[in-house]
Amino acid sequence: MENFTTTAHIEPDTRFRVTPFADGKDPFVSLRIGGAVVEIAFIARLGTSQALRNLATAATEAAGALDAMATDTAEVTDRG
Repeated sequence: MENFTTTAHIEPDTRFRVTPFADGKDPFVSLRIGGAVVEIAFIARLGTSQALRNLATAATEAAGALDAMATDTAEVTDRG
């Protein structure tokens, strides 16, 4: 990945869109993540599918961590 750092909050209404661009000399896929104000586009060229799989795995892990935090918070609230 080339260097660029940004921060955006994922909200419940965040949109995700995948668009393949197969025509042309250098085919790629655009993965767009956006909301009302911010949109981030990842451009994945041929040979980078494993990086996208790793991104999906990391996102699933992050979702699991959020689920665990919600469970822990609910348990503390119930006991409190």
